[in-house]
Amino acid sequence: MIKQLHLWIEGRVQGVFYRANAVKEGARIGLTGWVRNLPDGRVEALAQGREEQLQAFVKWCWHGPTLAKVKNVQVVEEPVNEQMAGFLVLK
Repeated sequence: MIKQLHLWIEGRVQGVFYRANAVKEGARIGLTGWVRNLPDGRVEALAQGREEQLQAFVKWCWHGPTLAKVKNVQVVEEPVNEQMAGFLVLK
């Protein structure tokens, strides 16, 4: 069963290739979704996949790429309204 998680990642997560690496990790795990920077310095992501895939992605989000310093990851499960294709960076 496909689930959907909405994530907000706080800390030093912009300017450290967080989005690009999140896309690579999400695709590697087999998720679909998107990731983008927010004006307040956080990164926002929406991911769809099976429970074990989503949990692996959340775990990755807590450390991110080498230069990131993640302070918090807020995760909210949401209903799947439409299934996405691919995993990409939104501008």
